[in-house]
Amino acid sequence: MASVEPARPGGVKSGLIAGVIGIAIGGAAMALWVQGRGGTASSEQIGERVREYLIEHPEVIPEAMQRLQEKELAGVVEANRAAFETPYAGAWAGAKDGDVVLVEFFDYACGFCRKSNADVARLLSEDKKLKVVWRDWPVLGPDSEKAAQVSLAAAKAGRFHQYFERLYALGRPNARTIDQAAREAGVPAQLVAQVASSGEARAELSKNYQLAQAVRGSGTPVFIVGDKVLHGALGYDALKQAIADARES
Repeated sequence: MASVEPARPGGVKSGLIAGVIGIAIGGAAMALWVQGRGGTASSEQIGERVREYLIEHPEVIPEAMQRLQEKELAGVVEANRAAFETPYAGAWAGAKDGDVVLVEFFDYACGFCRKSNADVARLLSEDKKLKVVWRDWPVLGPDSEKAAQVSLAAAKAGRFHQYFERLYALGRPNARTIDQAAREAGVPAQLVAQVASSGEARAELSKNYQLAQAVRGSGTPVFIVGDKVLHGALGYDALKQAIADARES
């Protein structure tokens, strides 16, 4: 399995400091230049101006933090784009060579994922150039893990969407609903056992976990659209805007 380029929390802190100082120094250094009529400001003077600027404009700190985090995560996505956007077997829909790929990390037990399903379906029906890739990321317990294993087998059998829709329709996953969804979706029991026993499911889910953690996923759903990482059930409008932004970039 290819290694995943992770986000670097330490890099965010040092980058934030550099970014905020850069914002502050622009005005402070100019002021010193004017005051000194072309003289060179000392490091002490610059430091004091930066301090004064940050005290007077504390709002730049969260704004700088957000922008730097977005930039960092965009770098993580770009470094791992193929891993994010390459679907597992049939766990995708839309345009095969879509100009924008929307990736969703989901859990069958996640109510927010369930809420987002209609939004994603609507986007697919309206946007014929969009490709959607689903990545199983079971974070809500053993039933989620079992549902994800069967989901991967369904994707291999070409029955992903049938299983996906049926299991969500049956409610929260458990032994009964998972078996019923697999049976009604036409997922071969032999294939389910084969995928699970071969370690194939474990390897895929481990990769998805690493990918989600690399973009600081803390719960499902997590969406990736272009270079943006979006957390939670943000709704149709936010996802549509992210797709439009990705096309313009």
